[in-house]
Amino acid sequence: MSFPLLTATAALPALGALATAAVPARQRTAAKWLALLVSLATLALAIVVLVRFDPDGARYQLTESHAWIKDFGVRYELGVDGIAAVLVGLTALLMPFIILAGWNDADPSPSSQLSSSRGGPKETGPYHWRPTQGFFALILAVEAMVVISFEATDVFLFYIFFEAMLIPMYFLIGGFGDRAHAQGEAAAATQRSYAAVKFLLYNLAGGLVMLAAVIGLYVVAGNFSLQEIAQARAGGSLHMATDTERWLFLGFFFAFAVKAPLWPLHTWLPNAMQESTAPVAVLITAVVDKVGTFAMLRFCLQLFPEASKWATPVILVLALVSIVYGALLAVGQRDIKRLVAYASISHFGFIVMGIFAMTSQGQSGATLYMVNHGISTAALMLVAGFLISRRGSRLIADYGGVQKVAPVLAGTFLIGGLATLSLPGLAPFVSEFLVLVGTFARYPVIGIIATFGIVLAALYTLVLYQRTMTGPVKPEVSKMPDLRPRELLVVAPLIVLLIFLGVYPKPLTGIVDPAVKQTLSDVHKKDPKPAVEAAK
Repeated sequence: MSFPLLTATAALPALGALATAAVPARQRTAAKWLALLVSLATLALAIVVLVRFDPDGARYQLTESHAWIKDFGVRYELGVDGIAAVLVGLTALLMPFIILAGWNDADPSPSSQLSSSRGGPKETGPYHWRPTQGFFALILAVEAMVVISFEATDVFLFYIFFEAMLIPMYFLIGGFGDRAHAQGEAAAATQRSYAAVKFLLYNLAGGLVMLAAVIGLYVVAGNFSLQEIAQARAGGSLHMATDTERWLFLGFFFAFAVKAPLWPLHTWLPNAMQESTAPVAVLITAVVDKVGTFAMLRFCLQLFPEASKWATPVILVLALVSIVYGALLAVGQRDIKRLVAYASISHFGFIVMGIFAMTSQGQSGATLYMVNHGISTAALMLVAGFLISRRGSRLIADYGGVQKVAPVLAGTFLIGGLATLSLPGLAPFVSEFLVLVGTFARYPVIGIIATFGIVLAALYTLVLYQRTMTGPVKPEVSKMPDLRPRELLVVAPLIVLLIFLGVYPKPLTGIVDPAVKQTLSDVHKKDPKPAVEAAK
């Protein structure tokens, strides 16, 4: 039997999470290094997955299949196509930077240490909650669940981890919030709890609707295997009534739209990102939310091709509203983290628009957008987190003149912002251009209106930079230190990747394009001919 590479890629961070949680209470540094080493080892396995994946080979590769719950036809089935392979790589790539950026985020605060010295809660005893160990263990647990969600080709297996990742995310949001809160610790705890509960309720609601659709799919198909169901549908041996297919599609799509998040199911994201630490905010929007848009490609289009085409006009309108609405709200934000959150809502609108444009350029661009958005958002949000930790405030108005006292911080913040607005030469430009071209080829009006999102992105990004980094130096930031070596180690590789993939995206497009063509064939769509050629 060949080495179960996909299982190992998901199992390693899961085992690492257990090991990190078991580190003795006072060994915080050991827990941090263990989590970092596990994330680096997982990255090495993800690189092996990408190297071994053959874009010209079978659709699903490195497959594993074992009986699990025989009575219900549930199997432990894993496999990656080109889209899943690059997203596994993205997840594994970002984790070491998330861990390094949050190196000190879960250490006890000075107030808690003072309380301990005065007779408050001690850090000893077998039942004591160890925040540092718990923080990094939860991050590794999320990584494991996200990776196996990208790899699962059994619908029931996917559903379990699609829902299970909510549990560690709930504790990361509610238990390890941002310490830069103007209203004090009590108000901060209340806001964190509100954000965590809202995140959980929204996503649980989507998951419950999806569960009903998963059960309905089993009743119709008799099993949960994505490949078997898709092959049976393509071969004509499995027929779904039109109404049945549409209802099942809506059940799946609703859950994925909540996770994505797509307007009007997006309102949990700004609260969750605002109250989280910067690394956890990156984990939410750059990693976890990608499961929603990925699942639209893998499950909605493959399992329900006719219903996908039926729902396309409405979904494109929702995506367009997300693009413009998210960008408009980002322009008016006073909180740095909420601005990045609404910018992400706008970007996810582009991703969904590219998926349902039903063109090879649109879907390739959407997949690249998932990767490039993950890298650019990580760069911008992590630098913003370093900035906020220095000043102790998330409000834009509390900054000014930072570039004069911390030029490296300001420079990296600018590059992250320029990537967010898709400046040519940086990675997001390639993906956004492909999405717009692919959409315009089939839906020109939607494509034209969506370009306003680019103009608004330039507005909110440049205004943010102007108000925080330029102008007179405010007294509160006059002694702000520049980026430290650990922080540079976090940001520099992300910036290098943004530039490299902006100039040479071939390593990703070569893997993604064959999978996109197969997805288009599932929905019986071909790229529209250019207008000039059609006229001839």
